Amino acid sequence: MQWNRKMRYTPYNQWPATKLPQLAAQARQSKWRMQHHIQPVSGLLNDPNGFSYFNGQWHLFYQSFPFGPVHGLKSWQHVTSDNLVDWHDEGLAIAPDTPYDSHGAYTGTALPVGDRLFIMYTGNVRTADWQREAYQIGAWMTADNQIHKLDQPLIPHAPAGYTSSFRDPDLVKTDHGYYALIGAQTTDEQGALLVYYSEDLSKWDCRGAVNVPEAARGYMIECPNIVWIDQQPVLLFCPQGLSQQTLAYQNIYPNTYFIAEEFDLDQAKLTGAKALHQLDEGFDVYATQAINAPDGRALAVSWIGLPEVAYPTDQENWAHCLSFVKELTLKDGHLYQNPVAEVDQLRTTDQPLTLDPHNTMTVADLDGSFELLMTVAADETSTVRVADTHNRGALIVTVDAQAGRVVIDRSQTGHPFAEDYGQTRTAQVKPHTAINIRLMIDVSVFECYIDSGYSVMTGRFFLADTPTQLNVEASSSAAVAGKVWKWRQSEHIGANEYEAKIK
Repeated sequence: MQWNRKMRYTPYNQWPATKLPQLAAQARQSKWRMQHHIQPVSGLLNDPNGFSYFNGQWHLFYQSFPFGPVHGLKSWQHVTSDNLVDWHDEGLAIAPDTPYDSHGAYTGTALPVGDRLFIMYTGNVRTADWQREAYQIGAWMTADNQIHKLDQPLIPHAPAGYTSSFRDPDLVKTDHGYYALIGAQTTDEQGALLVYYSEDLSKWDCRGAVNVPEAARGYMIECPNIVWIDQQPVLLFCPQGLSQQTLAYQNIYPNTYFIAEEFDLDQAKLTGAKALHQLDEGFDVYATQAINAPDGRALAVSWIGLPEVAYPTDQENWAHCLSFVKELTLKDGHLYQNPVAEVDQLRTTDQPLTLDPHNTMTVADLDGSFELLMTVAADETSTVRVADTHNRGALIVTVDAQAGRVVIDRSQTGHPFAEDYGQTRTAQVKPHTAINIRLMIDVSVFECYIDSGYSVMTGRFFLADTPTQLNVEASSSAAVAGKVWKWRQSEHIGANEYEAKIK
């Protein structure tokens, strides 16, 4: 289907009533549908939004265009969970239905305030000559998940010196009020990060631009998030157009972070910012949203997908997913990421890695979603292949403990995509030292956690059929140790009712 502007921005209520059920039925038939990752019922999923703990549940929203795998008229879709693993689809939450979000309800965040959840997001509006206007909008959600937008924008326009590329507010509560970090672009097309303050969530004043180093800004900063880990600020953001001289990355846009010593929000000043790093060394992570949860953990969830990149599922009229929720920790000045402990609830039976006389092993009775825990001894190597029953292509993971690297190759999966950005990714760790990996496979997505979360590699891959085989080859009989865990079935519920809830 050729998507023109008119189709992309057709109001939801002007689509035929039969359209969403047809698209949902088509998506359900896809061999690439995941069992445990949040994915759209139909159409496009992108940025995670409003991640929060409220009224005894975890809440997560995501950007949605349910009518096709393209960036069109965005809304917020709502899911809830009791355990951060099994998610219930609550349906459409924020529709693009006011003069301040008429061309899309864009990314934002949420904070519990008393017995309600306060939401702040960007409303996208296009004028008659298709010029962008951006409004920062407020809304309240009650305990029964009813959302009521405020009548007027919280921030009606960007300050002088900035363009209308002004979006993605990240809410922060302090002892003396509230702050919002907002991605922006200067009129000379340099990325910026603005800080706003409010005492009462009603009137907002600009505190200025954060002193992000010029080389780290690109031409636009998207999706800023700040969390504190062991009282140290960690700033996550997506600088579009970042120079390769600043950071060597292969994806169209990177998802990055700084660890700093202090962040004075009122002065918009970072102190002691360390080097800029990629958040994920893999293929497809973007727009990560992180929060300081009430249980003391710093938690994050990422969009597994990229802007301006076509994926094989586009032909089936759906695209993308969200990552597992990850816990962020600091150790020796380095950011570690690991799946939240609750993900272990997926495990059922395990099988140890036992190599045959040829130093190989095959596990052939997997059902698409499983987990490999493997340690490769110092100066040894191992290659892991994830394949379908008929071995028609594979995702290949090579662990080289002599050179200190992990390489993931998706060029042989049978359905290549985004080839302009390369088909392999490499994570470097300490050489001549044992390397452990936690490789999590969910049908068409992988998450690989290296050395207890020191590095993470995430991406999509598309085999001819459901992955059922895991083949391990090693450089010697003593090269590897570990196990393969099978996972239980998903307990996601509510998704099939989405067609009715959106009406």
